[in-house]
Amino acid sequence: MIVEVLAAVALGLLVCVLFFRKKEESLETEDGWWGEGQAPASGEDESIHPFKVQTSSEEIEDLYRRIDQTRPIPSLEQSEFNYGFNSAYLGKVVSYWRNQFDWKKQVEKLNKYPHFKTKIEGLDIHFIHVCPPNLAEGKTAVPLLMVHGWPGSFYEFYRILPLLTEPAGPDSVVFQVICPSIPGYGFSEAPHKQGFNSVCAARVFCKLMKRLGFNDFYVQGGDWGWLIGTNIAQLQPRNVKGLHLNFASVSKPGLHTVLSLVFGRYFPGLFGFKDHDLKRLFPFMTNVVGETLKETGYMHIQATKPDTAGRALNDSPVGLAAYILEKFSTWTDPQFRNLEDGGLERKFSLDDLLTNVMIYWVTGCIISSMRFYKENLGKGIAQCFHPSRLPVRVPTAMACFPNELLHTPRLWAEQKYLNLVSFNYMERGGHFAAFEEPELLAQDIQNFMKKLSGSE
Repeated sequence: MIVEVLAAVALGLLVCVLFFRKKEESLETEDGWWGEGQAPASGEDESIHPFKVQTSSEEIEDLYRRIDQTRPIPSLEQSEFNYGFNSAYLGKVVSYWRNQFDWKKQVEKLNKYPHFKTKIEGLDIHFIHVCPPNLAEGKTAVPLLMVHGWPGSFYEFYRILPLLTEPAGPDSVVFQVICPSIPGYGFSEAPHKQGFNSVCAARVFCKLMKRLGFNDFYVQGGDWGWLIGTNIAQLQPRNVKGLHLNFASVSKPGLHTVLSLVFGRYFPGLFGFKDHDLKRLFPFMTNVVGETLKETGYMHIQATKPDTAGRALNDSPVGLAAYILEKFSTWTDPQFRNLEDGGLERKFSLDDLLTNVMIYWVTGCIISSMRFYKENLGKGIAQCFHPSRLPVRVPTAMACFPNELLHTPRLWAEQKYLNLVSFNYMERGGHFAAFEEPELLAQDIQNFMKKLSGSE
C-alpha cells in the first residue's frame, strides 16, 4: 500500500513538473488590432509591396525655416555634456545640418537596400529585406531578424549589413537580413490604440517572418530589440533557432544575483566574475545606481507623459537633434560627458547621425516612439518584464560591450537564458553596437552560428 501511495505521489509530481514546464515553454498572447477603428470583417490584406523613401523640396524648406528660427542659449561654462547637449557644439552640428548635410543624397543611401511594407494587425509595417547579391552555389542564406531600439532605427544596421550578407570568409555563414521598424518608429505606422508593448511588437514580427515564408529563423537585438527579441524567442521557441543579444537586463533578481552583489567584490571566483564585471559593478551605489540615475531621466518622462515632451520635440528639429544625439554621446562612452563635443564624431559621422535624426523628423514619429516606453513601463517595471520572467530555452549568445548602459554578468544572464551557449566580453564599444562596431558584432554573430553548427 505504501509503495502504491509513493508511486502515485511521484507520478503526480512528475505530471505537475511536465505541466508547468510546458506552460513556461512559450509565451501566450492574443491577436490585436492597432489600426484605426474596428478590424474589417473581410480580413486583412496580407500583400507585401515595395516602398521607397522619398523627400521633397517643401520638406527640406520647412526644415530649414524651423532651423533658422531656433533660439540659441549658451551652456554653462565648462559644463561640457554634463548638463545635456552642449550648446556650443550643438551650434556646429546645426550649422552643418543647415548648410552641408545633403538629405537627398542620404535618401539615395537609404534606398540602397530594398524596402517593403505590409499590413499586420491593422498597421503598415515597414522593413528592409537584404539578400546576398552573389550567393555561391550550394550555399543557403540564413534568415536573420534584426530589431533596433530607441532612439535608433533600421538605419543603425546599414554598416553591418554587408558584413552579414557578403562575409569575406569562405566558411562564414551567409545571411539574408530582415530589419523592421518597430510600429511607431520610422516608416512603420504608429498604433492608434493604447497597450502596444514589446509582446505585441514581437507577435507582429513573428507574423512578418511567417508572411515572408520563414518558418525557422534567427533573431538579433539590443535595447528594445533585446526585449522584443526575447519575447519572440518566448512566443516561438521552436521556430527561433538562435537568439543573439548585445544588451540584456535582469528582470527578476534571484538569490544568485543578490549573493553576487553582496559577496562578489570579495570572492569574484565564486560567481565567475571577471575583471570587467568588478569594474562595472563595484562600488555598486556609484557604478550601478549612480550611473543608472544619471542616464535614465528620459525613461521616466517617456514612461509617464510622453506626449507632453514629445510635442515640443516634434515641432523643433534642433530640439529633436539635441535630444536624440545626446544619447549617441553618453551611451557610447560615459566619459564623453566630459567633452565639449560629446565625443560624437569619434565614433560616428555627422551624416550618419543626422540621417537617423531625419528619419524621426520626416516621419514625425518621436511622440509615438516615446509612447512605447509608457506602454511597456507605465504599469511598473515588474509588469513590463513579466514575460521575461519566463525562461528562454532557445540557444542564446550575448556580446557584452564594455561601455553598455547596463552591465549584465554571465551569472545573471544565465538565470533567464537557460541555454546560453556564448558569452563574450568585447574589446570596445557601447550601446549602439551595430552602428558603432559593426565588425566586432558581425564576428560575434558568426562565432555564435559556428558554435550552433558545431564547427567551432
